[in-house]
Amino acid sequence: MSWELNGTYFEGCSCDSLCPCATSAFMAPADTERCEFVLAFHIDSGQVDGLDISDRSCVIVGDSPAVMSEGGWKVGMFVDDGASPEQMAAVSGVFSGALGGPMAAVAPAIGEFLGAEQAPITYIEEGGTHSVKVGDAVDLAIEEVVHPGASESVHVTGMSGLPWGPTLAAATSQRHKLNAFGMSWDSTGKNGNAAPISWSA
Repeated sequence: MSWELNGTYFEGCSCDSLCPCATSAFMAPADTERCEFVLAFHIDSGQVDGLDISDRSCVIVGDSPAVMSEGGWKVGMFVDDGASPEQMAAVSGVFSGALGGPMAAVAPAIGEFLGAEQAPITYIEEGGTHSVKVGDAVDLAIEEVVHPGASESVHVTGMSGLPWGPTLAAATSQRHKLNAFGMSWDSTGKNGNAAPISWSA
């Protein structure tokens, strides 16, 4: 089964800024005892074995030990409620890593999969501001860091081992609240990142 997609990704996590996990290929410890994260994805265009998955959104939430490479992640997934049953299976397969591709590299770190659900997802990109809401479960908004007088946001390059690629826009969360899959936190004001994605397998 072959697939491809183009879209966007952004995240918020519980690290203070510039997550050590991202800059060390998941080898350095996070700023907190547990790394708590929300990963948001939107597919602008894509297909899985001929099935159109354009304009679908997926949100992955979870936490892990401070050193993410040790595994033992607890992860849950939301797919937008506009997806058909066939699209739900295809999208969850892509973002769980079950269908190969970039997410397959991190799938072995998941120690407990908490389930996949469909829910209303509002995903908005407005320049350097990115936001997603999943019903009453997830409320995340990040704003890319722009230095005074600069016209472009700060980007970190040269990273390896990340499904979303070697270059990330640095950001700070304006809102980061989660209450889902038995997990609850408020990491407002903490780290954020964003990047375009172009994946295939």
